[in-house]
Amino acid sequence: MSECTGSLSEAIGGMEVLRRVSNTFYDRVLADPLLAPVFADFTRTHIEHVAIWLDEVFGGPEAFTRDLGGHQALLRSHLGLAITEEQRLRWMELMTDAVGKELPDDDLLQQQVMAYFDWGTKIARAVSADPDDTDLGEPGPTPRWGWKGLS
Repeated sequence: MSECTGSLSEAIGGMEVLRRVSNTFYDRVLADPLLAPVFADFTRTHIEHVAIWLDEVFGGPEAFTRDLGGHQALLRSHLGLAITEEQRLRWMELMTDAVGKELPDDDLLQQQVMAYFDWGTKIARAVSADPDDTDLGEPGPTPRWGWKGLS
């Protein structure tokens, strides 16, 4: 059981583990008939970008913000995808499997990580809904997710 100290990124094991989660997850996504079409423009660099994003969100260095465009860029990458609730739920199933396989065997840690994914996929779905809406406004800084959720 986690002691709830330090960042989630530290408890997870940092970038090495987040890369494994991303690799395990996207290997399954790309083979999934429901989700593969959403990732039609997928490149392997996406895996690294997701790991960098997650490391920042979970309390690691601000590398996604510094090098990859921050929160605005992440949201923009979902514009026009028209993600359905069925796809979001399947995404969550596959991520739950990847988290269970790659993260430390710690229920609290895995619950907090999955709570972030539930929160984040709902936002991604909402942003993806209108293919003509490209005005995201100013979404603010990259969110930070810790032991008590959004901080």
